Amino acid sequence: MATVEAQQRWRRRMRPVKRQLNVMTRGSVHADLDELAAAHDLRGKGEAVAFAVYLAKGLVQYAAHSRLAARLLELFVGSYRRDRDMLS
Repeated sequence: MATVEAQQRWRRRMRPVKRQLNVMTRGSVHADLDELAAAHDLRGKGEAVAFAVYLAKGLVQYAAHSRLAARLLELFVGSYRRDRDMLS
């Protein structure tokens, strides 16, 4: 664990580019983030969240130009909405 002084120094230095995100979610989501991090050589769950957002944003942008991507996005959104209570 970092000292309080080291944490404050890091926060002052990183304030313009990084903010902490604390999210309460099911254990399965934490396990999925660990799995995603391991599968794609990421540095932990924080980077796995950033990677997942990057993928989602890419799919949304690609869907504007590709019917297949638009259909995949539609399927993922519908599936998530249907299972939202179980997944979040």
